[in-house]
Amino acid sequence: MNTSFARALTCWFTIAGSVFLLEDARAQAVYRTEVYALPTVTLSTADFLLGKKDGKPAMIAGELRIPKPGTDRLPAVVLVHGSGGVGFNFGMWEGDLNKAGFATFVIDSFTGRGITNTIADQSQLSAYAMMNDAFAALAVLGKHPRIDPNKIAIMGFSKGAVPSLYASMNRFQNAYAPEGASFAAYIGFYTPCNTALIDDEKVSTKPIRLYHGVADDWVPIGPCRDYVARLKKAGANIDLVEYPGATHAFDYQNISGTMQLPQALTARKCRFEEKQQGAIINSDTGQLATFNDPCIERGVTIAYNAEATEAAQKDVVEFLSKLFIK
Repeated sequence: MNTSFARALTCWFTIAGSVFLLEDARAQAVYRTEVYALPTVTLSTADFLLGKKDGKPAMIAGELRIPKPGTDRLPAVVLVHGSGGVGFNFGMWEGDLNKAGFATFVIDSFTGRGITNTIADQSQLSAYAMMNDAFAALAVLGKHPRIDPNKIAIMGFSKGAVPSLYASMNRFQNAYAPEGASFAAYIGFYTPCNTALIDDEKVSTKPIRLYHGVADDWVPIGPCRDYVARLKKAGANIDLVEYPGATHAFDYQNISGTMQLPQALTARKCRFEEKQQGAIINSDTGQLATFNDPCIERGVTIAYNAEATEAAQKDVVEFLSKLFIK
């Protein structure tokens, strides 16, 4: 290599490196990302409902995005994914929430457990046990110097909406939440509400908001209407926002047209109840519920609904802004 060429190459790398550093500095001035290992445990539904804590150890991951530099403490939203894992809709939600001034913490409950998705086999991981993951995230955020520990909301989608809704129950907070900590708001998208749990009307005084498509054939809206009515009667701060014509996963912008998932497992015709602690039965048969119950079916429809998505984006940001920023 001749001397002139070597000097030119060195100069180019120096300039390019400076450009990359400048771009990185600009990015850091907008937000920074931190990735955390979250120690948790994997429990069966029965063990979780019984309040057990000695499940199989697991190490999962969480991604924290801090939307602006400084030393001030920010409100945060923990995002809990559904049966498909961390979806493309999360990028949209992170962008909306970060832009509004909220930090976001995305939990990946699957990869560390060797799970790709649970769409066709929900037995791989209990939706209730994912609440342990959410409380582990709450513990991390509660100690973070940039996060206000009193302003941490949880927002879940489908399977992930089970922990985001039922983490509001006093029973599970007492059993699993970090000492002295709790979420400040509970948000669920297309939430499975078809299981009546013991003491499920004894919930936090903090606000609960559910968003659901009326045309959802994977997780029908009816059971959520019933549960919301029960909670309102009990004095809970809860609202259900309905979107006519919207299906399951209506906020997935990457879905083109209507998509059929023929192997997806659905309990849309089932009603379950916890008759005694830890034992969920099929309300129709009176027997312990299993994934082989006659009411369990396969085959669902999902589709992106721009109107419902836009309305939900606006409503969630306004709701959290009034609650945390004022």
